[in-house]
Amino acid sequence: MRKPKLSRILATLAAATLAALGAVAVNPAPASAAVRNVCYNISQAGPFANTAVQAAAIWNNYTNNINMAQCGSNLRITYTYGGGSYAQRTSLGNGRVVIDYNQAQQYSALRIMTHEIGHILGLPDNYNGNCAILMSGGSAGTSCTNPYPSSAEASRVDSLFGFAARSATPAQVFTGSWPAAATVGAQRLSHGRSRDATA
Repeated sequence: MRKPKLSRILATLAAATLAALGAVAVNPAPASAAVRNVCYNISQAGPFANTAVQAAAIWNNYTNNINMAQCGSNLRITYTYGGGSYAQRTSLGNGRVVIDYNQAQQYSALRIMTHEIGHILGLPDNYNGNCAILMSGGSAGTSCTNPYPSSAEASRVDSLFGFAARSATPAQVFTGSWPAAATVGAQRLSHGRSRDATA
C-alpha cells in the first residue's frame, strides 16, 4: 500500500478515535475530502466477478482520490463470448466494462479488467507495447500479465478525480485494445482493426 493512502487511513482512524473520546480534531486530513466513490456492480460479471474485485482493489491501492466499492451500478461489469473486450465511459467513473471470455483465455483476465476500468477512470489507450504500462493493453503481447498501473497512470487518475477536473472527461467508447483471439476468424480480426481505428 502506498504511504499517502496509509496516512489518509491513519488520519481518518485518528479523527474517529478523537471523536469517540469527545475531542475535536483541529485539522482534519484534507486528502480524504477529495476521495470519490466509484460504485461498481458485478451481478452480471459471471466468471469475472472475482477478477473485477481484484482490479478494484488494485486501483484503490494505487490511487488516493478514488475508492472503488460495490455500492451501486455507476460502473456495470459484464461479459460476452466474442466481439472483444471494451469499456464504455458515460462520464468520469461511470459506464460499463465488457470482458470477452475468449480474449481472457488468451490474455491475462486481470490485466484486461484493470485496463478497461482504467478507461472508466479517464485513461486513454497507449499502444506502445510496454508491459509496464497498463494502458498499452494487448499491444504488450499475450505473455504480459502486469495488472498494475504505472505511477504516471495512477497520478493521472488522481488528477482527474481532483475537484477541479471532474467534469473534464468526455463520454467515450474504447474498443480494440486487445487483438482478436486466435480462434476468431480473419473477418472478425479485420473488423476489430477497423473498430480500433475509430476508438
